[in-house]
Amino acid sequence: MSSDSRYAIRCEGVSKKFSGKYAVHRADLEVAAGSIHALVGENGAGKSTLLGMISGRLANDEGRVLVFGEELRAASPRDSRKHGLAVVYQELTMVPALTAAQNVFLGQLRSTAGFADDARMRARFLELCREFDVQIDPDAQARDLSISQQQIVEIMRGVQADSRILMLDEPSAALAESEREVLYRVLSKLKRDGTTIVFVSHNLDEVLALSDHITVMRDSEVVRSDPRAVWDKQSIVRAMVGKDAAIVRKPRQHELGEVEVRIGDVSLAGGLHGIDISARRGEIIGMWGLVGSGRTTFFRSLFGLIPQATGTVEIRGRRRPLPRSARQAIAAGIVMVPESRKAALVMGMDSISNYWLGRRPPGRFFVSSRQEEAPAKRVSEFFGFNARRLRDQVRNLSGGNQQKVLLAKWAGRDPHLFLIDEPTRGIDVGAKVEVLDSLRDLAADGATIIVTSSELEEVLAICDRLLVFSHGRVVHEVDMAEGETSVEEILKFGFGESKESA
Repeated sequence: MSSDSRYAIRCEGVSKKFSGKYAVHRADLEVAAGSIHALVGENGAGKSTLLGMISGRLANDEGRVLVFGEELRAASPRDSRKHGLAVVYQELTMVPALTAAQNVFLGQLRSTAGFADDARMRARFLELCREFDVQIDPDAQARDLSISQQQIVEIMRGVQADSRILMLDEPSAALAESEREVLYRVLSKLKRDGTTIVFVSHNLDEVLALSDHITVMRDSEVVRSDPRAVWDKQSIVRAMVGKDAAIVRKPRQHELGEVEVRIGDVSLAGGLHGIDISARRGEIIGMWGLVGSGRTTFFRSLFGLIPQATGTVEIRGRRRPLPRSARQAIAAGIVMVPESRKAALVMGMDSISNYWLGRRPPGRFFVSSRQEEAPAKRVSEFFGFNARRLRDQVRNLSGGNQQKVLLAKWAGRDPHLFLIDEPTRGIDVGAKVEVLDSLRDLAADGATIIVTSSELEEVLAICDRLLVFSHGRVVHEVDMAEGETSVEEILKFGFGESKESA
C-alpha cells in the first residue's frame, strides 16, 4: 500500500476474530487527509468492527493501523486520542445531569487555580456554537437536549480536543430530516477546516451527498473502495449484497378479512384530535408524517404509554377504553414493536430468553429447555432469522437480526393488532427487504398491522392504505389498490395542507 503522507488513516491487512470467526478479514483501507470517507455494507459486514480497531476500542489480531504515518497501539483509546482521533458512536456518551457546556469538556476540564473554570468553558462553548452556526443553551442539562443537539455536543467535544480525525457511527439514524441538515452543515464546515471524517451509514442518499470516497464491506472484507464520482445507489447496493436489491411494491396475494379493529376518537390535549381508524384482518395500514405530526404519539397512546390519551378500541366486537398501560394493551391483544431495539430487548440475553421474557412463571429468567427453544425457533425462522444464532447474546447480533428477534418476540404472542414503529431504522438495504417481506408474510398469515416509518418509500412498498398525519390529525388517506400514488401529493398533505384546502 501507499506510504503517501496525504493519508490520514491507513489500515494494512487488519483482522479481528470473535469466537474463532473473522469479523474483519485482512482489510486494507486508505483515508485521504481532509476528506469525508464513507464506510458502508450490510449489517454484520464488519464496518463497526473496523471502526472500532481504528478508534482503539478493539485490538486488531492481525495487520496494523497507521494515523498520519504512525502506528496505533492495539486497543488503546488513549493512544488514539493522542493521535487526534475522536469517535461519536450511535449510542451517545453524554452525562445527562451535566450541562451541554460541561459535556463538551468531559475529561478535559479547563481550570483556574485548581478549580473548574465554568466561565471559560461556557465562553468556549458559545464560540463553538458560532463556528458551527447552531444555537444550543450552554446551561441546558444534556437530558433536555434533542438527539441532534446531543450529537453536535459530542462533535464539539472532539473539536475542542483538537481532533484531526472524526469518526461517526450511523450519525443520522435517529435524526429527523431537518436535524440531519444541521449535522450535514457541521460536517461540511469541519471538512473545509481540514478535519478528516470517516462515517458509517446505511442511508445511501446521505453517503452519496456527503462523501468524497466510498468503501464497501461485505462478509468481513473490503470488496471495493472508489471515489464518490464513480458510484450511484444501485452500484453501492450491488457491491454490498453481491446482487441487485431494491425495495419494491408487491401486489397483495391474499384477500382481506372482516374488520378486526376499530379505533375511535383518540385524543390528547395539544397532541391528537379525534382520530378514527378501522383495520381488517390481513391488512397493513401505513402511517406517515413529519416529526411532530402525531403518528408516534398515536402509537404510544394505543399501547397505553400515554394514559392521558382518551378514546376507544374495539377488537373483534369487544369495545373498551384505550389501555392505560402496556400490560393492559398486551392483555387486550395489542403489541408494539418500538423504534429502539435496545429499549425493547435485553442485550445480555440470548434470543430465546428475549422471546420468553415476560411470559414465564415467576422466578424463571434464563432458559435451557428445548421445549422453549422450539417455538422461539419456529417464529424466528418465519422472519428469516438464522436459528443457529438463537443462543447468541443479542448484543452480538447485527441490527437487522435484532429487529427479527424483536418481531418474533411479539409475534409469538399471536396478537390481534401489531403496531410497528420504524421497522427498518438503522439496518442495511438487504435486511430492509427481508424485514418488509416478513411483514407482508405476517399479514398474509392473518395479522392486522399498523406500521409507521419516516421513510415514505418503505411505507408505500407494503401498505394497503396510507394515512398521512399532520398536526395530530389524519389529513389524507390513500387506498393503494386504486392505482398510482403521487408522492408529491402525499408530501403536500404531510407538510400541513388540510383536506379542505386541497
